[in-house]
Amino acid sequence: MNEKNQTLVSEIVLLGFQNLHYFKIPLFSLFLLIYIMTVWENVLIIVLVSSSRNLQSPMYFFLQQLSLSDLLESTDIVPTLLQTVLNNRATMSFCGCLIQLYFWGSSEIFECLLLAVMSYDRYVAICIPLRYSSIMSRRVCVELILMAWALAFGLPVITLNLVGTQQFCDRKNIDHFFCDFLPLLQLFCSDTSSVEYEVIFQMVPVVFIPFVLIIVSYVCIAHAILKIVSNTGRQKAFFTCSSHLVVVSLFYGTLIAIYVAPPGKQSQTISKVLSLLYTVVIPLVNPLIYSLRNADIKEAFK
Repeated sequence: MNEKNQTLVSEIVLLGFQNLHYFKIPLFSLFLLIYIMTVWENVLIIVLVSSSRNLQSPMYFFLQQLSLSDLLESTDIVPTLLQTVLNNRATMSFCGCLIQLYFWGSSEIFECLLLAVMSYDRYVAICIPLRYSSIMSRRVCVELILMAWALAFGLPVITLNLVGTQQFCDRKNIDHFFCDFLPLLQLFCSDTSSVEYEVIFQMVPVVFIPFVLIIVSYVCIAHAILKIVSNTGRQKAFFTCSSHLVVVSLFYGTLIAIYVAPPGKQSQTISKVLSLLYTVVIPLVNPLIYSLRNADIKEAFK
């Protein structure tokens, strides 16, 4: 049975967006342009933070790590997306599918943890400003990031190990533009409850707890901002958090819409469009959100 399963899943066919017809070339050009801009923007952020003396605070260090994560996710997903748009489908080996799923999962887990760390950083900066330099020291920031990357690269291994032991049907087509977890589960003939329970168990420390931490941090921040007497002080405090709040809303909003909302409530097309938002669009707009109104980044760029 195992040999039969291995033969049947030797390759995966990603169907992508079907019936594009005359829109193939325009969409291919659009996604290629988005990818080029994404790479350029995020590499620019990484280089600026590394080379500029004015961008050595914890906030910019975390922003640099966010750019690294976005670069990893975009490079993992977009080449396959371009292939599905141009050829109406993309064929990859089952091993290649698992590798893509691994790096996608790693980038998503890291971003969940990083956004929580960034919200805590903003909480300390606004609510405990006199102790900020001692609490968010360079050593603490590096240790937090190393732990986040270790969890991001370690936890998906458990999931992939369970996926590799499942029994597959004779289906090999995935109605998506990359090897997403939920569409891949539909290829299983065996009971997938063990994989689903394992993923739900992982979501507690890497999704729910960071999300709660973000909410608590911003409740405390809002309470502190309301205590500020001057309007200028309130606007300055809100400005330091607004970019991060927009990124959190986009990231968690799309994740909840795709993976928490009941599957029957949305079509596969809507699911793919939402997936485009957090795998292609968000890595493009994150550097813009953080840099458009940031005087330090503009000065470093000049």
